[in-house]
Amino acid sequence: MVGRADSVTHHAAPRAPLSWPRLVGVVPRQADCFQHRDAVDALERAVAGGGTAVLCQVLSGTGGVGKTQLAAHHARTAWQAGAVDLLVWVTATSRDAVLSAYAEAAVTVTDPDDPQRAGLDDPERAAVRFLAWAQSTDRRWLIVLDDVSDPAHLNGTDGRGGDLWPPARPNGRTVVTTRRRDAALPGHLIDVGLFTEGEAVGYLRAKLAAQGRHDDPGQVEELARDLGHLPLALAQAVTYLLDLHLDCATYRVRLADRARTLPDLVPEDSGLPDAHRATVAATWSLSIEHADRLRPTGLARPMLHLVALLDPNGIPATVLTSPPALAYLNEHRTPHSGTDPDASPRAVGEDDAADALRCLQRLSLADHTPNTPHQEVRVHNLVQRATREALSPAVRGRAARACADALYEAWPEVERDTALGQALRANTAALNAHAADALWQPDAHPVLFHTGNSLGHTGLVTAARANFQDLHIAARQNLGPDHPCTLSARHYLAYWRGEAGDVAGAATATAEVLADRLRVLGPDHPDTLTTRHNLAYWRGGGEAGDVAGSAAAFAEVLADRLRVLGPDHPDTLTTRADLTFWRGRAGDAAGAATATAEVLADRLRVLGPDHPDTLTTRHNLAHWRGQAGDAAGAASATGEVLADSLRVLGPDHPATLLARHNLARWRGEAGDAAGAATAFAEVLADSLRALGPDHPATLVTRYYLAHWRGHAGDAAGAATAIAEVLADSLKALGPDHPNILATRHNLALWRGQAGDAAGAATATGEVLADSLRVLGPDHPATLLAQHNLALWRGAGDAAGAAAAITDLLADSLRAPGPDHPHTLLARHSLALWRKQAEWCEP
Repeated sequence: MVGRADSVTHHAAPRAPLSWPRLVGVVPRQADCFQHRDAVDALERAVAGGGTAVLCQVLSGTGGVGKTQLAAHHARTAWQAGAVDLLVWVTATSRDAVLSAYAEAAVTVTDPDDPQRAGLDDPERAAVRFLAWAQSTDRRWLIVLDDVSDPAHLNGTDGRGGDLWPPARPNGRTVVTTRRRDAALPGHLIDVGLFTEGEAVGYLRAKLAAQGRHDDPGQVEELARDLGHLPLALAQAVTYLLDLHLDCATYRVRLADRARTLPDLVPEDSGLPDAHRATVAATWSLSIEHADRLRPTGLARPMLHLVALLDPNGIPATVLTSPPALAYLNEHRTPHSGTDPDASPRAVGEDDAADALRCLQRLSLADHTPNTPHQEVRVHNLVQRATREALSPAVRGRAARACADALYEAWPEVERDTALGQALRANTAALNAHAADALWQPDAHPVLFHTGNSLGHTGLVTAARANFQDLHIAARQNLGPDHPCTLSARHYLAYWRGEAGDVAGAATATAEVLADRLRVLGPDHPDTLTTRHNLAYWRGGGEAGDVAGSAAAFAEVLADRLRVLGPDHPDTLTTRADLTFWRGRAGDAAGAATATAEVLADRLRVLGPDHPDTLTTRHNLAHWRGQAGDAAGAASATGEVLADSLRVLGPDHPATLLARHNLARWRGEAGDAAGAATAFAEVLADSLRALGPDHPATLVTRYYLAHWRGHAGDAAGAATAIAEVLADSLKALGPDHPNILATRHNLALWRGQAGDAAGAATATGEVLADSLRVLGPDHPATLLAQHNLALWRGAGDAAGAAAAITDLLADSLRAPGPDHPHTLLARHSLALWRKQAEWCEP
C-alpha cells in the first residue's frame, strides 16, 4: 500500500497520420499571361543538370522583375508533376519569418507519435529539428526562400542563431529569390533581369488579345520600351489601358505627362534604377487614380493606404472590412466632383470595402483572392512603398492607428484558428515595422500587448516572453520607465517568464513591478491588484514553494478586490478561484472542492456556461473532487469539460489540452493504468510540439507517462524514465519546487517497486527531510512521505512499520482530516502491518 505524491497537470491534442505529398506555406498564384522566359529555362536546366545538378538556385534581380513568379512557376510545376513529397514556401524577409515557416514545417513532417516531436514554441529548436529531418530523410523536398533581404539572417552571422540554409542533399532542392548578389549566398546564381523586348511585347500582346484587341504593333513596342520592360510596370499599365479602353498611344501620352509632374515616390533603396523608379511611380499613380474613380468611388486609395502598412504576403479580409477600417475609409474617402451620385455617398459598409479591394485587383495594385483563408489580400512591396511615400505624416499616422484598431477588432477572444492568429501577428509585426511611431502615440496601442499574449495563450510561451522583452524596451524608449504601459509590459514579461519555466525569476520580477505600480498607480488601482494577484501565484509555485503563504496572500488580494471592484467583477472571481486552488494545494482538497463549486455558481451567473473562465472552474472542480478521493467522478466530469472545451475553444487551445491531460490522469486513478499510459504518450507528443521539451508542463507529462507505465507493470522502466525527468526538471524548476519533491518521492517509490527497498527507504527519508523544511509537517505530501518511509523501512520490521504508521495516523486525523485519501491509506496500511506483525510473532 505504497502511496504516490501528486504533481501538477497540463495539455495535448491528437494528430492525423502523415500523408504525402505535403505543402507548407502559400505559393503565389500565377500571373495572367505568364511569360515563359529565358530564366525559366535556365532554372530548369540548373535544377536538372544531369549528374552534376546544383542543389541551390539563387534567382537574383531588382524589384519588380518577376523573381517570385518564376520561383512560384517552378514550384507549382514540380508539385503538379508529383516531383516533390514536401514543398515549403517561405517568405524569407526576416530571420523570424524563416524560423516561423520552418517551425510549421517541423510539425508537418514529424510523426505524431514521435515523443520528441518539434513544436512552435521555440522556433530556433524547431528549425534545427526540421533541417535535421531534411538532412536525413529520403523524401524529395523543395524549399523556396522568397525575397531573402539579407543573407546574414540565414547564415547566422547576425548574432541571432545558427545557420538556416537547407542542407545539400541529392533528394532536396532549394530555390532562393533575392535582390542581393552577395558571395554569402550559396548555390548557382541566375540573373533575373527585365523582360527582353520580345518577352515584354509578347506579354502586352497576350493581355490585349485576351480582350479581343490587336493594337498597332509599333505602339505596343514603344509602350514596352517606355515601361523599361519592367514586368510590374507592364502589368499595371496594361490593366489600366484595358479598363479605360485606351489605345497604347493614348496611355503613353498620359504616362509621360504623369512622369514629368510626379514626385519621386519610390525610395532609392528599392534597388531599382532611377528610370524604373520613376516608371513604377507613374504607373502606380495613374492606376490608383483610376481605381479610386471606380465604384464605390473614392475608396480604392484609402484602402491602399491600409494595405500598404500590413503584411504584403497575406492580409485577412476581416481586418480590411472591420469597423475601424470602414471608419477610416469613410473619413478618407477621396472626394470627386461632378454629378456622380456617389459624390455624397452613404456610410461605407463591408460590401463597399470588398468592392474597393476588387478595384485594386482590377488595376493590378493588389491581389485579392477571397478563397485563400487569412491571406486574401497580397500586394507587391514596391506598390506598398510607393503608397507609403505618397502619404503625409499625419495621414500615415491615422492609417496606422486604423490598421492597429482593425487588427485588434479582428482578433477573436478565443483563438480557435491558429493560422488566423499567426496571420494577425504577422500583420501586426509588419505594421510595427512600417509605422512604429504611430503605435506609441499617445500611448502604446493595445494590439502590441495582444500580440504577445496571443503567442502565450496559444502555447508559445517562450515566444511570448521574447515579445514582451522587446515591447518593454520599446516602451521605455517611447514612454519612459514609469508610464503605465511600460509597467504593463514589465508585468506581462514577468508573467510569461514564469509560464516559460522560470517561476522564481517571475516571482522576483513581479515583486519589482508591484513596488513601482504601488508608487506610480497607488494600492487600489486595478493593475496594482492584478500584480499582487500574480505575485501570490508565483510565490506559491516558485522555488520556495510557499503554498500556504500563497493562499494567505490571495486572501488579502481578495479582500481588497471585493472592496474596490465588488463581488461580481471577473477579477474578483479569478482571485476567489485561485484562492481555493492554493488552499487545495496546501492540503484541503475537500474544502477546495466545496469552494470551487461556489465559485462555479457565481461564474455561471455572471459569465455564462461557455465563458473560458467558467470552463476552467468546472475543470478545477473535477480536479479537487478527484484529489478528495473520487477519481471516477473526476474522470467523468473532466470528460464533460473536455467535450465543451472542444466545442467552445477548439482542439488546440491550452485549456482543451489541459482537460485531455487530466482526463488521462483520472482514468488511470480510476483503475485503467494501461489506458492512462497510452493517453499520456499522445499528450506528450503534443506537449513537445506546443510547448517544447523544457517547459514544466512537458516535464509533468513525461512524469505521468512514466508513472502510469509503471502501474501498467514496468516498474524498472518507470524508475529510469522518472530519473531522466528529474534531471531535466531540476534545471527548469530548482531543487525545492513542489514538483521536484513529488518527482523525487515517486522515483523512490518506483525504485522500491522494482526491488530496491533499502534504496527506496534512503531516498524517501531524504525527500521527507526536504518536505518538512519546504512544505511543513501537515502538508499531505509530507505525511505521504512519512507513510512511505515507514513502509519501506518496515519491509523487514512489520511491528516497527505498524508503530510508525500509528503515529502518522494521529497526525493525518488532525490534518488533512479523517476522510482525506491519505488518511484512509494510512488506516489501511496500519491494519495490514498489524496483521503482518501478528503473523511474524513466535
